[in-house]
Amino acid sequence: MTEVASMWRLIDTGPLPGPDNMAIDEALLRSFDPRTSPPVLRLYGWQPAALSLGRFQKCAEVLDLERCQADHIPIVRRITGGGVIYHADELTYSIVCGPDQIPPASSVKDSFRVLTGFLLAFYRLLGLEAAYAADALPDGTMLGERTPFCFAGKESFDILIDGAKIGGNAQRRVKGAIFQHGSIPLENRAGTGLSYMKERSLAHAQGATSLADCGIFGHDCLPRLLAESFEKYFSVNFYAEGLSQSEQQLAAELLVQKYSTNLWNLDGVG
Repeated sequence: MTEVASMWRLIDTGPLPGPDNMAIDEALLRSFDPRTSPPVLRLYGWQPAALSLGRFQKCAEVLDLERCQADHIPIVRRITGGGVIYHADELTYSIVCGPDQIPPASSVKDSFRVLTGFLLAFYRLLGLEAAYAADALPDGTMLGERTPFCFAGKESFDILIDGAKIGGNAQRRVKGAIFQHGSIPLENRAGTGLSYMKERSLAHAQGATSLADCGIFGHDCLPRLLAESFEKYFSVNFYAEGLSQSEQQLAAELLVQKYSTNLWNLDGVG
Protein backbone atom coordinates (compact mmCIF):
# COMPACT_ATOMS: atom_id res chain seq x y z
CA MET A 1 0.00 0.00 0.00
CA THR A 2 1.42 3.40 -1.00
CA GLU A 3 2.09 5.72 1.93
CA VAL A 4 -0.71 8.20 2.57
CA ALA A 5 -1.32 10.96 5.11
CA SER A 6 -0.55 9.26 8.42
CA MET A 7 -3.00 11.13 10.66
CA TRP A 8 -6.71 11.48 9.91
CA ARG A 9 -9.53 13.16 11.78
CA LEU A 10 -12.31 10.79 12.84
CA ILE A 11 -15.64 12.52 13.35
CA ASP A 12 -18.60 10.44 14.54
CA THR A 13 -21.71 12.59 14.59
CA GLY A 14 -24.15 9.73 15.14
CA PRO A 15 -27.67 9.71 13.66
CA LEU A 16 -29.00 13.09 12.50
CA PRO A 17 -31.78 14.38 10.22
CA GLY A 18 -30.96 14.32 6.49
CA PRO A 19 -30.60 18.11 6.07
CA ASP A 20 -28.17 18.27 9.00
CA ASN A 21 -26.11 15.42 7.57
CA MET A 22 -25.79 17.02 4.15
CA ALA A 23 -25.02 20.44 5.66
CA ILE A 24 -22.20 18.95 7.74
CA ASP A 25 -20.76 17.08 4.77
CA GLU A 26 -20.67 20.24 2.68
CA ALA A 27 -19.26 22.28 5.58
CA LEU A 28 -16.40 19.79 5.95
CA LEU A 29 -15.67 19.99 2.24
CA ARG A 30 -15.80 23.78 2.11
CA SER A 31 -13.59 24.08 5.19
CA PHE A 32 -10.95 21.72 3.84
CA ASP A 33 -7.66 23.11 2.52
CA PRO A 34 -5.63 20.37 0.78
CA ARG A 35 -2.41 22.24 1.61
CA THR A 36 -2.92 22.43 5.37
CA SER A 37 -5.94 20.40 6.52
CA PRO A 38 -5.73 16.83 7.79
CA PRO A 39 -7.97 14.41 5.87
CA VAL A 40 -11.29 13.45 7.43
CA LEU A 41 -13.38 10.32 7.86
CA ARG A 42 -16.85 11.09 9.19
CA LEU A 43 -19.30 8.41 10.36
CA TYR A 44 -23.02 9.07 10.79
CA GLY A 45 -26.55 7.75 10.54
CA TRP A 46 -30.00 9.04 9.57
CA GLN A 47 -32.82 9.79 11.96
CA PRO A 48 -35.55 10.05 10.86
CA ALA A 49 -35.35 8.05 7.63
CA ALA A 50 -35.00 10.23 4.53
CA LEU A 51 -34.66 10.13 0.78
CA SER A 52 -31.63 11.71 -0.85
CA LEU A 53 -31.54 12.83 -4.46
CA GLY A 54 -28.44 12.93 -6.62
CA ARG A 55 -27.20 16.42 -7.43
CA PHE A 56 -28.59 16.51 -10.97
CA GLN A 57 -31.81 14.56 -10.58
CA LYS A 58 -35.15 16.22 -11.29
CA CYS A 59 -37.20 15.51 -8.22
CA ALA A 60 -40.65 15.69 -9.81
CA GLU A 61 -39.57 13.26 -12.54
CA VAL A 62 -38.25 10.50 -10.28
CA LEU A 63 -40.18 10.71 -6.99
CA ASP A 64 -43.85 10.24 -6.18
CA LEU A 65 -44.06 13.50 -4.26
CA GLU A 66 -47.64 12.97 -3.13
CA ARG A 67 -46.70 9.71 -1.45
CA CYS A 68 -43.58 11.25 0.09
CA GLN A 69 -45.66 14.07 1.53
CA ALA A 70 -48.39 11.74 2.76
CA ASP A 71 -45.82 9.64 4.64
CA HIS A 72 -43.89 12.73 5.84
CA ILE A 73 -40.65 11.44 4.31
CA PRO A 74 -37.96 14.15 4.24
CA ILE A 75 -36.25 14.74 0.89
CA VAL A 76 -32.73 16.15 0.73
CA ARG A 77 -30.39 16.70 -2.21
CA ARG A 78 -26.76 15.59 -2.13
CA ILE A 79 -23.81 17.51 -3.57
CA THR A 80 -22.81 14.29 -5.35
CA GLY A 81 -24.42 12.61 -8.32
CA GLY A 82 -26.15 9.27 -8.65
CA GLY A 83 -29.64 8.01 -8.01
CA VAL A 84 -32.18 8.20 -5.21
CA ILE A 85 -31.27 6.47 -1.94
CA TYR A 86 -33.62 5.74 0.95
CA HIS A 87 -31.56 6.19 4.11
CA ALA A 88 -32.80 4.15 7.07
CA ASP A 89 -30.99 1.69 9.32
CA GLU A 90 -27.62 2.38 7.77
CA LEU A 91 -24.09 3.39 8.66
CA THR A 92 -22.88 6.19 6.42
CA TYR A 93 -19.35 7.47 5.89
CA SER A 94 -17.90 10.55 4.25
CA ILE A 95 -14.28 11.24 3.31
CA VAL A 96 -12.68 14.62 2.69
CA CYS A 97 -9.07 14.56 1.53
CA GLY A 98 -6.59 15.81 -1.03
CA PRO A 99 -5.40 13.64 -3.95
CA ASP A 100 -1.93 13.53 -2.42
CA GLN A 101 -3.29 12.24 0.91
CA ILE A 102 -4.43 8.89 -0.52
CA PRO A 103 -2.73 6.24 -2.67
CA PRO A 104 -2.41 7.30 -6.30
CA ALA A 105 -5.21 6.57 -8.76
CA SER A 106 -4.88 6.39 -12.52
CA SER A 107 -8.18 8.23 -13.09
CA VAL A 108 -11.19 9.66 -11.28
CA LYS A 109 -12.95 6.34 -11.84
CA ASP A 110 -9.98 4.46 -10.41
CA SER A 111 -10.11 6.65 -7.31
CA PHE A 112 -13.39 4.92 -6.44
CA ARG A 113 -11.42 1.68 -6.26
CA VAL A 114 -8.79 3.36 -4.09
CA LEU A 115 -11.27 4.96 -1.72
CA THR A 116 -13.62 2.00 -1.39
CA GLY A 117 -10.91 -0.55 -0.70
CA PHE A 118 -11.44 -0.16 3.04
CA LEU A 119 -15.08 -1.19 2.56
CA LEU A 120 -13.99 -4.48 0.99
CA ALA A 121 -11.69 -4.97 3.96
CA PHE A 122 -14.55 -4.17 6.36
CA TYR A 123 -16.97 -6.64 4.78
CA ARG A 124 -14.31 -9.33 4.67
CA LEU A 125 -13.55 -8.68 8.35
CA LEU A 126 -17.21 -9.52 8.97
CA GLY A 127 -16.70 -12.81 7.14
CA LEU A 128 -18.47 -11.79 3.94
CA GLU A 129 -17.29 -12.56 0.40
CA ALA A 130 -17.29 -9.04 -0.99
CA ALA A 131 -15.98 -8.07 -4.42
CA TYR A 132 -16.21 -5.28 -6.96
CA ALA A 133 -18.89 -5.63 -9.62
CA ALA A 134 -16.22 -5.54 -12.33
CA ASP A 135 -14.56 -8.59 -10.78
CA ALA A 136 -17.62 -10.53 -9.64
CA LEU A 137 -20.00 -10.31 -12.58
CA PRO A 138 -19.70 -12.33 -15.81
CA ASP A 139 -17.88 -10.84 -18.77
CA GLY A 140 -20.19 -8.74 -20.89
CA THR A 141 -22.38 -7.59 -18.00
CA MET A 142 -23.52 -4.01 -18.57
CA LEU A 143 -22.04 -1.72 -15.93
CA GLY A 144 -22.35 2.02 -15.45
CA GLU A 145 -25.93 2.37 -16.66
CA ARG A 146 -27.53 5.48 -15.14
CA THR A 147 -30.67 4.66 -13.17
CA PRO A 148 -33.02 6.94 -11.15
CA PHE A 149 -32.91 4.51 -8.20
CA CYS A 150 -29.41 3.91 -6.86
CA PHE A 151 -29.76 0.17 -6.32
CA ALA A 152 -31.17 -0.53 -9.79
CA GLY A 153 -27.79 -0.21 -11.53
CA LYS A 154 -24.21 -1.26 -10.93
CA GLU A 155 -20.94 0.58 -11.46
CA SER A 156 -17.58 -1.12 -11.93
CA PHE A 157 -16.49 -0.48 -8.35
CA ASP A 158 -19.81 -1.01 -6.62
CA ILE A 159 -19.41 -3.70 -3.99
CA LEU A 160 -21.33 -6.96 -4.33
CA ILE A 161 -21.95 -9.74 -1.85
CA ASP A 162 -23.21 -12.95 -3.43
CA GLY A 163 -24.00 -10.98 -6.57
CA ALA A 164 -26.15 -8.35 -4.82
CA LYS A 165 -25.17 -4.70 -4.42
CA ILE A 166 -24.55 -3.49 -0.89
CA GLY A 167 -24.75 0.26 -0.39
CA GLY A 168 -23.72 2.96 -2.81
CA ASN A 169 -20.87 5.46 -3.09
CA ALA A 170 -20.61 8.85 -4.79
CA GLN A 171 -17.78 11.32 -5.25
CA ARG A 172 -17.19 14.97 -6.01
CA ARG A 173 -13.99 16.92 -6.63
CA VAL A 174 -13.59 20.63 -6.04
CA LYS A 175 -10.59 22.96 -5.62
CA GLY A 176 -8.03 20.21 -5.19
CA ALA A 177 -10.18 18.28 -2.70
CA ILE A 178 -11.91 14.92 -2.98
CA PHE A 179 -15.22 14.34 -1.27
CA GLN A 180 -16.78 10.90 -1.18
CA HIS A 181 -19.63 9.47 0.84
CA GLY A 182 -21.40 6.14 0.87
CA SER A 183 -23.93 3.97 2.65
CA ILE A 184 -23.63 0.65 4.46
CA PRO A 185 -27.17 -0.73 4.85
CA LEU A 186 -27.75 -2.47 8.15
CA GLU A 187 -31.25 -3.57 7.11
CA ASN A 188 -32.55 -3.93 3.57
CA ARG A 189 -34.90 -1.01 2.98
CA ALA A 190 -34.56 -0.94 -0.81
CA GLY A 191 -38.17 -2.02 -1.25
CA THR A 192 -39.38 0.81 0.96
CA GLY A 193 -37.28 3.31 -0.94
CA LEU A 194 -38.59 1.99 -4.24
CA SER A 195 -42.17 2.61 -3.09
CA TYR A 196 -41.49 6.37 -3.21
CA MET A 197 -40.25 6.29 -6.80
CA LYS A 198 -42.44 7.03 -9.80
CA GLU A 199 -41.05 3.96 -11.54
CA ARG A 200 -41.58 1.09 -9.12
CA SER A 201 -40.49 -2.02 -10.98
CA LEU A 202 -39.76 -4.63 -8.30
CA ALA A 203 -36.67 -5.70 -10.22
CA HIS A 204 -35.03 -2.42 -9.24
CA ALA A 205 -34.86 -3.47 -5.59
CA GLN A 206 -34.13 -7.16 -6.04
CA GLY A 207 -30.43 -6.63 -6.67
CA ALA A 208 -29.80 -4.98 -3.28
CA THR A 209 -28.66 -6.56 -0.03
CA SER A 210 -27.78 -5.51 3.52
CA LEU A 211 -25.75 -6.71 6.47
CA ALA A 212 -28.88 -8.22 8.03
CA ASP A 213 -29.55 -10.14 4.82
CA CYS A 214 -26.02 -11.51 5.17
CA GLY A 215 -26.60 -12.57 8.78
CA ILE A 216 -24.69 -9.69 10.36
CA PHE A 217 -26.36 -8.16 13.42
CA GLY A 218 -25.01 -6.48 16.57
CA HIS A 219 -24.68 -3.09 14.90
CA ASP A 220 -23.21 -1.17 17.86
CA CYS A 221 -19.69 -2.37 17.10
CA LEU A 222 -19.79 -1.58 13.37
CA PRO A 223 -18.54 2.05 13.45
CA ARG A 224 -15.49 0.91 15.43
CA LEU A 225 -14.83 -1.99 13.08
CA LEU A 226 -15.23 0.27 10.04
CA ALA A 227 -12.73 2.78 11.45
CA GLU A 228 -10.30 -0.02 12.29
CA SER A 229 -10.61 -1.42 8.76
CA PHE A 230 -9.88 2.03 7.36
CA GLU A 231 -6.81 2.46 9.58
CA LYS A 232 -5.42 -0.95 8.70
CA TYR A 233 -6.15 -0.73 4.97
CA PHE A 234 -4.57 2.70 4.52
CA SER A 235 -1.96 2.30 7.28
CA VAL A 236 -3.09 5.47 9.04
CA ASN A 237 -4.04 6.55 12.55
CA PHE A 238 -7.12 8.41 13.68
CA TYR A 239 -7.58 11.09 16.27
CA ALA A 240 -11.19 11.53 17.25
CA GLU A 241 -12.66 15.00 17.54
CA GLY A 242 -15.86 16.89 16.86
CA LEU A 243 -16.55 19.60 14.35
CA SER A 244 -14.56 22.79 14.82
CA GLN A 245 -16.41 25.96 15.77
CA SER A 246 -16.09 27.33 12.24
CA GLU A 247 -17.33 24.05 10.73
CA GLN A 248 -20.31 24.06 13.09
CA GLN A 249 -21.12 27.65 12.14
CA LEU A 250 -20.88 26.96 8.41
CA ALA A 251 -23.01 23.81 8.75
CA ALA A 252 -25.66 25.80 10.63
CA GLU A 253 -25.71 28.44 7.88
CA LEU A 254 -25.96 25.82 5.14
CA LEU A 255 -28.76 24.08 7.01
CA VAL A 256 -30.87 27.23 7.10
CA GLN A 257 -29.97 28.73 3.74
CA LYS A 258 -29.76 25.57 1.63
CA TYR A 259 -30.64 22.18 3.05
CA SER A 260 -33.88 23.24 4.72
CA THR A 261 -35.19 24.78 1.50
CA ASN A 262 -37.30 23.31 -1.30
CA LEU A 263 -35.33 25.49 -3.70
CA TRP A 264 -32.30 23.25 -3.21
CA ASN A 265 -33.82 19.94 -2.13
CA LEU A 266 -36.58 19.76 -4.73
CA ASP A 267 -35.44 22.13 -7.48
CA GLY A 268 -31.65 21.78 -7.24
CA VAL A 269 -31.06 25.54 -7.21
CA GLY A 270 -28.33 26.70 -4.90
